[in-house]
Amino acid sequence: MTPERLARIKQTLDTRQPDLSVLTDQVHKPRNLSAIIRSCDAFGLASMHVVWPREGFRAFRKTAGGSYNWVTTHTHPTMDDAVSELKGRGHKLYAAQLSERAIDYREADFTVPCTVIMGNEVDGVSDSAAEQADEHIVIPMMGMVESLNVSSACAIILSEAQRQRKQAGLYAHQRLPDDEYNRLLFCWCQPVVKRYCDDRNLPYPPIDPETGELVDGVGWMQEVRKLRANRPRWTDKTESATNEPQ
Repeated sequence: MTPERLARIKQTLDTRQPDLSVLTDQVHKPRNLSAIIRSCDAFGLASMHVVWPREGFRAFRKTAGGSYNWVTTHTHPTMDDAVSELKGRGHKLYAAQLSERAIDYREADFTVPCTVIMGNEVDGVSDSAAEQADEHIVIPMMGMVESLNVSSACAIILSEAQRQRKQAGLYAHQRLPDDEYNRLLFCWCQPVVKRYCDDRNLPYPPIDPETGELVDGVGWMQEVRKLRANRPRWTDKTESATNEPQ
């Protein structure tokens, strides 16, 4: 971990927006999902939400450009589940949807806690999501085409959200809660240790926030090895069950 790398990680975390998100409504193409994740990272979103495509969620890593490492993706089985959770957090929902009540996306207030709902490539935003949205927003177009690619439209909308929030000073100070900030700092500084801990259901060891390094990496690994050496094994449990009195 170089000082330059650590400084960039902290600068990125300092500008993350925990109350601005994107919700994709059955967006099927991995390249589109990946491009949306990339836009979320570029415009400072801490997370995005995905309603599972019918064939299962997957991002195309080449298109994402590594952005899946920096944006937390939450998946939901249905739009109702996703909408309920986001409204429970106090988010205003803006659906990218052409309708009689749609407004120019630049007229929407993105400085409040909010989520942009993007529909899939064929059907757009579902009827249920459109009905539950607080506002419908559209991008005015002057050409012959009637719509934009979903990932392109998302990037345009997020660019306006960034402009409004920057003007309001929301990128000028840390907005992530301390516990989430510190968790992400560990995950981004120590991705190998993170995977090791996640795979073995271990708590994350402490890191020095000034260096991004483990406080006592050698000592921590020794304790992990002792813990794992003494853990109950499947054969031990089988033998114990076999030896129980009938």
